[in-house]
Formats: sequence, structure tokens, C-alpha cells
Amino acid sequence: MDIKTASALHRLRLISLPEALSFPALLIFGSLLMRVSDIDFLMPPLGMIHGILFTIYVVFLLDVWIKAKWPLKRVAFFFLLAVIPFGGLYGDKLLKQYEADGVIAARARREGTVSA
Repeated sequence: MDIKTASALHRLRLISLPEALSFPALLIFGSLLMRVSDIDFLMPPLGMIHGILFTIYVVFLLDVWIKAKWPLKRVAFFFLLAVIPFGGLYGDKLLKQYEADGVIAARARREGTVSA
């Protein structure tokens, strides 16, 4: 794995956790708060924060798709995980594994134990 691919994967992993938690933490909490009280003004900013995080996640996912040459099935799976509440937590776990596997493969190539 080259440095551009590794950094793209790392960026995706960094945004996946905040994006995964933004839906349940911000939107569900804001909706519940709006229903039980007169606090209506919180929903637009909370929705915007979640929308920005989701947009960044999708842009980083497309970047990883291009640089890591992931199959479309994997990209669609990670997109689906971002849409499902708490699905991004599982996606973050998978991204950690992909990142670790890439580092191990890069070290093995550098040491000459595996041919590129």
C-alpha cells in the first residue's frame, strides 16, 4: 500500500466514527428533545452537522475507492453502513483491520519477504 492510499484510508477511518455517532447522538437526541420540550431551534444546526459529516465521509469513501481500487461491492457496503444507525461503528472496526493489513503488507514488501 502506497502512502497516498494509506493516508486516504486513514482519513476515512478518522471521519467514520464521528459520522457513525452523529446520527444517533445528534439527530435522535435532538428529535426527542424537540418532542418533549419547546426547543425547536436545535434541529437545523444538528442536522447540518450530521449532513456535513456524512458528506465528508462520502467524499473520503470515494477517494479510497479510487486510490485503493476497492470493488464496488465494498464501497456500497461501507456506504450502507454509514446510512444505518451505529453501522459506522462496525465500518470503523473493518477500516482499522484494512489499515493494519495494509501496513503489514507494506512492511513485508519493504523487507523483501513478499514480492509486490
